[in-house]
Amino acid sequence: MEDMKMPRREREKLRQRKEMLAAALGLFSEKGYHNVSMQEIAQKAEFAIGTLYKFFKNKEDLYKALMLEQADRFHDKLTKAIKEPDDEIEKLRNYARAKGELFRANVSMIRLYFAETRGASFNVMAGLDSEIRERYSRFLQTLASVFERGIRRKRFKKIADPYYLAIALDSLTNAFLFLWVEAPERHPYPEDPETILDILFKGLVEP
Repeated sequence: MEDMKMPRREREKLRQRKEMLAAALGLFSEKGYHNVSMQEIAQKAEFAIGTLYKFFKNKEDLYKALMLEQADRFHDKLTKAIKEPDDEIEKLRNYARAKGELFRANVSMIRLYFAETRGASFNVMAGLDSEIRERYSRFLQTLASVFERGIRRKRFKKIADPYYLAIALDSLTNAFLFLWVEAPERHPYPEDPETILDILFKGLVEP
């Protein structure tokens, strides 16, 4: 709806940019950042190489735009999932469920994320790491506020600092996602959020 309010020329530029980023995402996730050229991206997106350079000054600039755009989209959807229910336990269920749905619908992006963050190539892009980290930190604070409120309302025991609990849950869901990316048939991401949350909610040691 917002796009329709833009002048026709701007809408066309936005459409072209989206097509370029989509082509780049497919190539990066398949071959890795270092094995893709701007020429390949232009060919896949069906644009002249000069047109591609009108939008992005180089491959690093394109990659940064892609990663930041995807990070914003992911964080917005996960934040919305957390804020919708009133009950803190339901917020966490919503988070675990929404994360699985979001990542299953964006397999190419997830493959790229894990491939790049596991190697040194992710740190080659100047400035990207700090900007992604800033967005991630803001989201963790939002997730931590759920634990903080739950502790205050006696929904959760204070077994650790709310921020550490947020990191624990985020890391746990990421571990399940990583297993799914590596072996989707053997380790599918759980559709029932309780599979993940019970690891955190139910104590391992018998009393």
